[in-house]
Amino acid sequence: QVQLVESGGGLVQAGGSLRLSCAASGTVLSIANMDWYRQAPGKERELVARITKSDNTNYADSVKGRFTISRGSGRNTVNLQMNNLKPEDTAAYYCRAEIYSSRSSGYSVYWGRGTQVTVSS
Repeated sequence: QVQLVESGGGLVQAGGSLRLSCAASGTVLSIANMDWYRQAPGKERELVARITKSDNTNYADSVKGRFTISRGSGRNTVNLQMNNLKPEDTAAYYCRAEIYSSRSSGYSVYWGRGTQVTVSS
């Protein structure tokens, strides 16, 4: 069984930094795209950043220049370094990954349970 577990959320003042991590565990054979999404109260879930299997990255315009997505050395971990945080970055942050496991016939999408980021002004 595959699981994604996020960590690193918390409360920070505007201008501060946080680093989120997401680790995939279980019968993982290969991981394609790994993403960070966020959802603020009353808003739709939105893509914040993506890193592909070949380490190409994409960012939402609202976080370009402030957030950096990267994979861990073990390739089953994705990190999100968030600098110069703003109150509008407050949201629940979710990890998403496309994973090929030993129990599937192809890639399937998995989601973590989320970690809360709160930025005070």
